[in-house]
Amino acid sequence: MDNMTSTFGTSSSAYVTESSPMPRSLPWVVALLLGYPLLQQYLRYRRLNAMKTKYNYFTRQDLAKMTDQEAWEIFNNLAELEFPTIFEKGIQFALFRTYGIPTISSLLVKTTQMSTAKNAGKRYADTAVLLGEIFGNKPTSEHAIDSFGRMNYLHSFYRDSGQILDDDMLYTLALFAVEPIKWVERYDWRKFSDLEKCAMGTFMKSMGDAMLIKYGNLPSAKRGFRDGIQWLEEIGQWAEEYETKHMVPNEKNHQNANETTALLLITIPEALKPMGRHAISAMMDDRLRDAMMYPRPPPIYFRVLDVVLALRKYFMKYIALPRPSFMRYHLLDDKEDSKGRRGVQRYEAYPFYVRPTLWNRWGPASWPSRLLGLPLPGDCGDVYYPKGYLLPEVGPNTFVGKGSVAASETKARLAKERTGGCPFAVPR
Repeated sequence: MDNMTSTFGTSSSAYVTESSPMPRSLPWVVALLLGYPLLQQYLRYRRLNAMKTKYNYFTRQDLAKMTDQEAWEIFNNLAELEFPTIFEKGIQFALFRTYGIPTISSLLVKTTQMSTAKNAGKRYADTAVLLGEIFGNKPTSEHAIDSFGRMNYLHSFYRDSGQILDDDMLYTLALFAVEPIKWVERYDWRKFSDLEKCAMGTFMKSMGDAMLIKYGNLPSAKRGFRDGIQWLEEIGQWAEEYETKHMVPNEKNHQNANETTALLLITIPEALKPMGRHAISAMMDDRLRDAMMYPRPPPIYFRVLDVVLALRKYFMKYIALPRPSFMRYHLLDDKEDSKGRRGVQRYEAYPFYVRPTLWNRWGPASWPSRLLGLPLPGDCGDVYYPKGYLLPEVGPNTFVGKGSVAASETKARLAKERTGGCPFAVPR
């Protein structure tokens, strides 16, 4: 018995000894679990802290000195690195929101720019190209100034004839300034700092100057704005009041909304499109939904949308690493071809200005189009401009190749005015 006990005791001891050592990987796992959140938070806020140090604007008095060049640098950082997805959706929704104003939507219906999903896609692509050139290039660059020349020409006929109201121009500019901020602060991983808000206001005010938009309706227009934050607050408040009076139900609003919705859902299977329409409606506020004459979707759509966006916000804030600089979220190709044409890198439904590269035709983004039989980059001959664009070709077919004189006049004016300095230095 003693011998048997001794044998079992030895075996038990040996069993414990073999299973007790800590796995060699455990310290690394513990270090990763404890260290990753700290590293992730450091990296997440490193870019914001670096910007504050670089520009050294810590008080409202300092912010009043911000230049257009500095504002563009910060704006570009927000749009391409910090919040690229939600920022872009805010810009897109700003354009969509203008369709809730009958004077704007009626003109679009009259010009047939929104008569079909394809026309809506072309208008969206043209707007994206012009804004992409302005947003993606330095304020003093030839690309940005030429884009202003083209944009101003395309608007000039309608502005001169009174079909585009000055207030509608100011309202549209206001949406491009405030909607990205609203969307980021509602759906993304952090809020804007005062430095970034000032940059948004400074850059957008300078953009309005280049487009000859009048600020007479804003309280500080005559005595001059203190800084970009004040301009942003005043134009945002004015836009809210303008919507209260003018964003009302109208059949033209509904027609434009339908074509835009059809464009957004074009890569969705037919059986799922009713759900998609409800989802789009759920992203509207009550005022816009009523103006578009859309029914309020069932409550489940709001709940699902809230959960999905909340999970994304949590993931971006606490888990995801920041986008590195070499992965900047560009819309336009970095380089032109030998004839000066530039291509677009992303498209919603129709591949306007997208070059038929191997990636564009066979990459993951092309799969929904292939499954649904939609055109791919390079299909249909020159219908979608697969060689890219030249600015004189951007816009409705009626204006293609026209406007060189008007564009030259704008270019000459902006060469003197748009110097990259502070747009609040001298009241207009």
